[in-house]
Amino acid sequence: MKYYSTNKNAPLADLHKAVVKGLAEDRGLYMPEQIKMLPKSFFDNIQDMSFQELSYVVADAFFGEDVEAEALKQIVYDTLAFETPVVQVDGRIYALELFHGPTLAFKDVGARFMARLLQYFIRQEGKEQVNVLVATSGDTGSAVANGFLGVDGIHVYVLYPKGKVSKIQESQFTTLGKNITAIEVDGVFDDCQALVKNAFMDEELNKHMKLTSANSINVARFLPQAFYYFNAYAQMKKMGKADNLVMCVPSGNFGNITAALFGHQMGLPIKRFIAANNANDIFYQYLQTGIYDPKPSKQTLANAMDVGDPSNFARIYDLYGGSHEKVTSLISGATYSDEQIRETVLACYKQTGYILDPHGSCGYRALQEGLKDGEYGVFCETAHPAKFKETVDSITKGDVEIPERLAAFMRGKKESVPMSKEFNDFKAFLMSR
Repeated sequence: MKYYSTNKNAPLADLHKAVVKGLAEDRGLYMPEQIKMLPKSFFDNIQDMSFQELSYVVADAFFGEDVEAEALKQIVYDTLAFETPVVQVDGRIYALELFHGPTLAFKDVGARFMARLLQYFIRQEGKEQVNVLVATSGDTGSAVANGFLGVDGIHVYVLYPKGKVSKIQESQFTTLGKNITAIEVDGVFDDCQALVKNAFMDEELNKHMKLTSANSINVARFLPQAFYYFNAYAQMKKMGKADNLVMCVPSGNFGNITAALFGHQMGLPIKRFIAANNANDIFYQYLQTGIYDPKPSKQTLANAMDVGDPSNFARIYDLYGGSHEKVTSLISGATYSDEQIRETVLACYKQTGYILDPHGSCGYRALQEGLKDGEYGVFCETAHPAKFKETVDSITKGDVEIPERLAAFMRGKKESVPMSKEFNDFKAFLMSR
């Protein structure tokens, strides 16, 4: 499979190059030249397949031309050592719980898959160390750090905005040591993302060290997240509720919903999608006006969605040929303030007993307001509410239990490198490594 750049001004790449480079030479995002339709027989029997079995079929369609079958199967089965159950919350609304991985957040699958795939390519080459740069607004950093922890031949640098991630999230990537370095940037997420992108474009730095990214700009990070949506469909079909299925995805950098849209292009019979935003409503405004107008990100309760210029918009735009009409025929949007997030967490808890995290709150409310007669809705509950314990407890007046794996992170000692948002400072740090 060949991959092209969304900016259309870079050479075609094979999977190896697309994964190791992360970003194309023209600063575009890699896209596969073709998206393979899966056979009807797959969907006819999907409800009888395990998460690992159905995900291997999807992975083979993406990566089977470039990775040996047995190696790819091992990567998939090793990545999916946990379930992502669909749980009824209220009437026709269901939660797809994506927080059963190592860091209790949805990005665990993409990070773990990419780590194994990158290691596969490194072993084939037998060459020098690869350095992973990843910007995080919360969950990406912890998922990538833990997915790559202890993987030979790879060092990870996690860039995060100072004071703008939860303490639990921060502890998941600042206490690991080994091959993980946390960099605390005096700025916002967009500044972190800009540092990463500028590093990829700096010729001197790339001669000094081999760089790649584990943000959802990397095809090996975002594509495996499509597994979730096939699995959700399979579970809903098993319950006899897969017809007229609406999928709602809390959206920040838009890697997760982009993976879902790729699944749809492969034949996954989802009727329509809702992208739920917090106050960072750039995509919502695009849906209303047809104009994409990035803005500085705003800090909110749903911090993993605090993105003012979502990278994966370029992939969505490319996927539908730049047609606003095609995008809006399949995807609608919703946007919620912190106050509305609080209202929804409290109301859901009182009415159903289900505890939402701030991101899931946006998804749940969008379905409450947007689900039509005869439709069933599934929203992504993207992180365990304990990762936002102070916020959730203050809203519900409860005491969210902290799972032991999170508590273990919090007992660790924080180690991070303070950094300005100036690229020259970041470059100098990397050049000294």
